[in-house]
Amino acid sequence: MPDNAASLPDFTRWPSFPFEGDMRIKPLATPVAVEPPRSGEDAAECVACNTPDDAYIWFSERWRVRAMDRPTGLPMVVILECRSHLDLGDLPNLLAAELGVMTVRLERAIRSLDGVARVHVNRWGDGSAHLHMWFLARPYGQLQLRGTFLSLWDDILPTIPEQQWRENLALVAAWLAEFGGEANAEPPHIQWESPGTFSPSPAAETTTTASATAPVSEATTSVADASGAAAASSLGTRPGQSNADSPPDGAAGEAAQGGAPAEVEPAEGTAATEPSNGEEPSATAGDTASPSPGQDIPRQATGEQSSRV
Repeated sequence: MPDNAASLPDFTRWPSFPFEGDMRIKPLATPVAVEPPRSGEDAAECVACNTPDDAYIWFSERWRVRAMDRPTGLPMVVILECRSHLDLGDLPNLLAAELGVMTVRLERAIRSLDGVARVHVNRWGDGSAHLHMWFLARPYGQLQLRGTFLSLWDDILPTIPEQQWRENLALVAAWLAEFGGEANAEPPHIQWESPGTFSPSPAAETTTTASATAPVSEATTSVADASGAAAASSLGTRPGQSNADSPPDGAAGEAAQGGAPAEVEPAEGTAATEPSNGEEPSATAGDTASPSPGQDIPRQATGEQSSRV
């Protein structure tokens, strides 16, 4: 730095000062005789007056709140404006009183957001003639951002995610709408896609295959057993027993099985033997089974029980 340069002020050594390294102070420009008009001195050309309510996150009969057109480094930066084309010193008593209420209400709404420690409220008024109050949220725990340089840090910090920014705007608008007016900010919609197909894991696939195979095997065994039982019944044999090993029918077969003779109707096409003593005719257990094709069943003339040969 040149020897004749003015010394830097103390705030350049504050922890909150966002710059470091060699710096020098700009020389002061010559004062002007008449200040130029601010933007929007004429209501017909005022940007705030000509902006529709759709561009604001909240609006009421006399006040509106707008946000930046994009996310910035701070969690929240919004501007409170009165609907009437007035500057701070021009407010009537009613709007002046409401300005205090709106300032407190908006500060509380922003401070309710997650990750916000303090809310700075600023009014400069050198750029636009229409009253506008700045509200800047300082992130919680960021002690280096404390103080008067918070607005500078807003342009230096990394931009917050747009989804978080939109969610914060929707929460602030909803808070204000609880006391009146209309919220005009919606939270971001959830972006999701359902999978077209499901791909189960190999372990789940193995388990499913094993569980599906067991019932099929059991069902196959049951069907085979049932088929064998039906065939054995038609041939007069037990399941798993060949026809050659079948026990004799009639009383001998019943005795071998340890059961009493069963009274059954004679098989179709077989005449029951009439007893000589006038008792009701009866059929033997051997008559219930149908003979196999080509098999002859001789009967005795005395009416005694016949046996299969």
